[in-house]
Amino acid sequence: MSFQRYESYKDSGVGWLGDLPSGWSVRRIRHLFEIRKRICGAEGHEVLSITQQGIKAKDIESGDGQLSADYSKYQFVEVGDFAMNHMDLLTGYVDISSIFGVTSPDYRVFGVRNREVCFDKYYLYLFQAGYRNKIFYAFGQGSSQLGRWRFPTDEFNSFEFPFPPVEEQQEIAAFLDHETAKIDALIVEQQRLIELLKEKRQSVISRAITKGLNPNAKMKDSGIEWLGEVPQGWAINKLGRAVFMQEGPGLRTWQFTTAGTRVICVTNITESGIDFSRFEKFISIEEYHSAYEHFTVQRGDILLSSSGNSWGKVAIYDGEEEVILNTSTIRLGESDGAPLSRDYIALLLQSDTVREQLGLAMTGACQPNFGPTHLHSVMVAIPERTEQTTIVRYLRGETSKLDTLTAEARRAIELLQERRRALISAAVTGKVDVRGLVGAGLEEVAAE
Repeated sequence: MSFQRYESYKDSGVGWLGDLPSGWSVRRIRHLFEIRKRICGAEGHEVLSITQQGIKAKDIESGDGQLSADYSKYQFVEVGDFAMNHMDLLTGYVDISSIFGVTSPDYRVFGVRNREVCFDKYYLYLFQAGYRNKIFYAFGQGSSQLGRWRFPTDEFNSFEFPFPPVEEQQEIAAFLDHETAKIDALIVEQQRLIELLKEKRQSVISRAITKGLNPNAKMKDSGIEWLGEVPQGWAINKLGRAVFMQEGPGLRTWQFTTAGTRVICVTNITESGIDFSRFEKFISIEEYHSAYEHFTVQRGDILLSSSGNSWGKVAIYDGEEEVILNTSTIRLGESDGAPLSRDYIALLLQSDTVREQLGLAMTGACQPNFGPTHLHSVMVAIPERTEQTTIVRYLRGETSKLDTLTAEARRAIELLQERRRALISAAVTGKVDVRGLVGAGLEEVAAE
């Protein structure tokens, strides 16, 4: 998408901004906003959390929050206040609150000094672009690798923003509201497609591992309600009698180091495989050899996440690096003389049959989890090894098609998100002139 540029530009004198439209100026944040530190002094208010999905109220009673915190020391957030999580590199964000409540004293609450010259929504787009485009990070303090980062008050107040006329701020915000709403709707469509493909994948797997591939096969009652009828030649048994399984040790935070033997955590187990790019944990090599060698993950081991919102994710470790399990991770594999092949085990774990049984057995309302004891008791239908091989080959072909479509949808979302970020950045910094476009037939003035 291309838009007209302004007629003339000037050097802003600010490195990250570059040239600005000639009619714009630059202001430090301290001249546009004031920090508001209003300590609550009493409990009983909504506790707010600043997430990348916006500001939300925590459900303290259900455990969604730090129950040991003294909320009387939290600070008030009024409706219309800006609130910023400026202490976290990975999840830091900023939003305008639509809720009255209190938030951590570590967050920053601030508001516009003069609404006659500053339009809130325009500056919200600027602040959010500062996070999404990682503009603020060079001006903060802390480690980007460990995620420990903060945006100190002095640097925040001294940070320089573009300052267009307020009428232009309003036009830019209105334009971005209009355009981002369209992009967000397309993203939602792709996300829904991914969910439908996921459901289809699960259905294909579940059908094959409970009914087989022969539609004319003679069936028998499994005697298990959630299995129903299965092919006549299949055996029924507990999963624990058919596989090897081991749960990770209960490692403590103080045991983790910045280097050493890598630890596989729940977060690292994804639908696309084992991913260490966003989350890394280690223990010392000395501690590994002295206490945890027997938790070493072997190449080809199946890994299963057993707690949290991502419970039930399955991946096969195909790396060469020496790694161990962590809490809430379970490794599975073939056991000597047992009837299940590794690839068939991985498919079983992804089926509705297994997931429904684990869902009923799980404990913990706020942090659902299961362990080897629950997994051991799951009932499964087991075909002969030759039939397992046939089913695995069939499902690889079918799931590969669905996985390709899912990957395309995810890539479409990435492109839409990139387009959204680029559009916001260009508009709020004056790289494109969007004045007068809202309500004037955007499709006619903007070429794809």
